[in-house]
Amino acid sequence: MNVLIVGGTGLLGLAGAKELIKRGHNVKAISLPEVPENLELPETMDIIFGNFETMTDNDLRKHLRGIESLVFAAGVDERLEHKGPIYDFYRDRNIIPLKRLLGLAKEMKVKSAIICGSYFTYLDRLWENLYLYENHPYIRSRVDQTNEAFSFYDKDFSVTILELPYIFGVQPGRKPVWVFLVEQIEKMKLATFYPRGGTAMITVNQVGQVIASAVETAKGAKQIPVGYYNLTWKKMLRIFHEEMGYKHRPIITIPKKIYRLALLSYKRKYEKAGIESGLDFKGLAEIMTRKAYIDNKYLKTILKVKDDDLEKSIRDSVRLSLEILHKNRQVVEMK
Repeated sequence: MNVLIVGGTGLLGLAGAKELIKRGHNVKAISLPEVPENLELPETMDIIFGNFETMTDNDLRKHLRGIESLVFAAGVDERLEHKGPIYDFYRDRNIIPLKRLLGLAKEMKVKSAIICGSYFTYLDRLWENLYLYENHPYIRSRVDQTNEAFSFYDKDFSVTILELPYIFGVQPGRKPVWVFLVEQIEKMKLATFYPRGGTAMITVNQVGQVIASAVETAKGAKQIPVGYYNLTWKKMLRIFHEEMGYKHRPIITIPKKIYRLALLSYKRKYEKAGIESGLDFKGLAEIMTRKAYIDNKYLKTILKVKDDDLEKSIRDSVRLSLEILHKNRQVVEMK
């Protein structure tokens, strides 16, 4: 199968590309020019360096010609704050460019689109009483992105949304998302204070398998909650502590009320700096103190995702984060 991956040298896109090539597919990638130094890229992958958002329609048509499946592994997530209104920022980066791309893909007779999304859309369906769509601009943007993508579905064009959770694993030379948490833990000194709760997780290698299998099984309009492992925050933090040299540091569970107050202090800092967050700080306490778990049965039985070493992936993420913070390791930043 001929596959085009937008964001094909990023953490997720490259993992998908390698797995697809391993399975015998032909992969083309559109990638931003800035990639980590000495990044190992598959020799058989055709890479177009450039920003797909600024490419002309005719350029994109050329790249889509002969393509059977489109993988969208680009866009931004909730980690990137911005001066308000924040929803407009997410709309302009995640929804409008994808809408244009899907329209051109259908015109060029592409058969399927696989979109790397967020498990927040799954949680929005799961926890209707929390009104996540109404309260969190980032979550609203992801739900709107899904709905916009599904509007392109018909009998000749399938759309699959991969609702991705916390992802562990590294791409050497690229900044992990976990630098902020490592830095946060270091600042707490005598003990680590964290709320009760937990989350679904997956390794980056497994995400590559999910992307490849989604391409191969694409049919209809589907939202797939992607989660393979479920860990409490405390279990996750114990692994962080060991890799950071804090094996015996206590982890103190703080009540939701106290955690909410701590988050509100962040909100005031953001307001003072004129920055908005994609996740409402008050509502975030409700999410973080729950167990945002996902059953892995679909991944194991339908997508045939294999077990991986989650603990090693967590340790690799922490180790690279420490190198960035303390050894001035030069890496490509998140965009």
